[in-house]
Amino acid sequence: MGILKTVANLYQQKYNAEPLLIRSPGRINLIGEHTDYNLGCVLPGTVNKNIYLAIGIRADNDINIDAADFEDQYKGSLDKLEPAWKLWPNYILGVINEFKKAGKYLSGVNIVFGGDIPLSAGMSSSAALTCAAAYALNKLFNANLSKLEIAKLCVAAEHNYLNVKCGLMDQYANQFGKEGHLVKLNCKTEEHVYVPFQAENIQIVLFDSRIRHNFVKMSSAFEELRNYCQMGVNLVKQSVPSVEGLSDVSEPMLLQYVKPVDEEAYARCLYVVQEMERLEKICTDLQSNDFKAVGQRMFENHYGLRDLYKISCDECDFLVDTTRQMAGVLGSRMMGAGFGGCTLNLIENDVADEVIKEVKIKYKEKFDKDLKVYVVQIGNGIEEVAVPVLNQAV
Repeated sequence: MGILKTVANLYQQKYNAEPLLIRSPGRINLIGEHTDYNLGCVLPGTVNKNIYLAIGIRADNDINIDAADFEDQYKGSLDKLEPAWKLWPNYILGVINEFKKAGKYLSGVNIVFGGDIPLSAGMSSSAALTCAAAYALNKLFNANLSKLEIAKLCVAAEHNYLNVKCGLMDQYANQFGKEGHLVKLNCKTEEHVYVPFQAENIQIVLFDSRIRHNFVKMSSAFEELRNYCQMGVNLVKQSVPSVEGLSDVSEPMLLQYVKPVDEEAYARCLYVVQEMERLEKICTDLQSNDFKAVGQRMFENHYGLRDLYKISCDECDFLVDTTRQMAGVLGSRMMGAGFGGCTLNLIENDVADEVIKEVKIKYKEKFDKDLKVYVVQIGNGIEEVAVPVLNQAV
């Protein structure tokens, strides 16, 4: 409750009013990396790392935003809405911009936010922030947007205001997350089913490589990857017109129509097609609580990201290779957009502490960096929370 109280207290101290308070979680993705924008399925779950956003309506059109974690502020106006020179306010401004484009009534707002989602670690802190803003504005101004509409509005905000061509997974998971379950989202139909994640004897452990995503590099890499995948789709579509995305493509199709033309496009597309097959198999594994099979497919995922999609890094490769040799580690893979961030590990409870200790030592010896570790649980998606008792020590 420390962060929640900090955000609520800061809002009251600045604006002498009780805010609407939103809890917006980060997420993990068990499997299905880079399949979302290829019209395949993904398998995320929301976790107990959150952004808390306090918001209230102003009588004028001013926009005041306080980032409690950064001890930083932004001041602007609805009358002259434009991107800020620094990055973080644009996640909220981009959402406000999409509300205006949709013709939704807004006035000025006061916002304070803070959280404990690690930044640039593959846990989708950016989607948590945009979704917090959109969910709050929707409720505050009675905009009557559905959960899916909120998710898609947040995607548009990142596309149009931040030039990050993300898929729908992060925002969708944020809206529809459910305790004890993963969200199997079909990105082609934009529908989901819940898959049970009953792992009482297993810990979900994130090893943070502390290799941070570079915003410019990631935007360029996303564009290149999407172009390779679209090239593969276009090449197959010339002979199989019914194909809409890689979810409609098989490995023999790639071998016949893509590989002879472009080896790089073939490798990226092969990874995606194999990843879609892995996800379906993991869903079956989860239904029968076969976490040994789940873990093996996680290792396969990582080596696909490394060798075919080519978005891993030395640090994440080392973490996966190291944990694969350790008893009690069922599975490990790099999670998130790529080029750093966290590895996601499923570790048996009775050896988790020992594994964490040993991996931290080995990582320090190899890279002279302290390894950050997060143990997370699957929780519910975004929601309004009660304002805690204010004016008490936090």
